[in-house]
Parts: sequence; C-alpha cells; structure tokens
Amino acid sequence: MPDEPTPPAEPDPGYDSKGVPTFDSVREKIETRYGTSLGAAELAAETPEGRTVEEQYEERQRAAAERLAALIRTAMIEPKIRKKTRPTKGSQERRIESKKRRGATKSQRGRQGWD
Repeated sequence: MPDEPTPPAEPDPGYDSKGVPTFDSVREKIETRYGTSLGAAELAAETPEGRTVEEQYEERQRAAAERLAALIRTAMIEPKIRKKTRPTKGSQERRIESKKRRGATKSQRGRQGWD
C-alpha cells in the first residue's frame, strides 16, 4: 500500500487556490485578536471598563466633594481691606516740578518768529 497515491488534501477555507489568505479570514483573525484585547481591558481594574458602575459613581462623588471643599476653603478666606494712602508732600512737589519742566520744553517747540 505504500505505492498508493494519497488523496489531495482539502484546501484551507481561509486561503484561495494560490495560497493567499482571503479577506474574510483576515478580518476574522483581526476581530478575534481585538476581542481578546478588549476582554483583557475589561479584566484590568485600572481601566474604566474594568470598574463597576458603582465604583465609577463613588469616584466621581469623591472628586466632586474634594472640589467643593476646596471652593469652601477659598471662600472662607477674607480678602485684605485696602488701606487708603496719600502721596507725600515731597512727591507732590517733584511731580509738579517735572510737569513744569515738560511744559516749558514743549512750549519752546512752537513756531519760531523768522520774520
């Protein structure tokens, strides 16, 4: 019986006659790999998909309470009252003197009498 020819093997349904994978087989492989990666993410407790709705709700409530507490703390601080101040006599005199000097300089810029 060793001389009997072996029957031809059935072609793999995921490949065409030339041995090139078909579009459907490639899509199926990608979808199964993507599905397993999604399943891994659901199992990880660090991802939002892995946590339950109650855990996510509690986390949001805790964050909201912290923000509210921070707002209350900042609202409790009284702003400093501005104390009115007046310029000193010397600074007033210096200001008036500099204004007079600037005015005198500008008054000299007018028309000159060339007649």
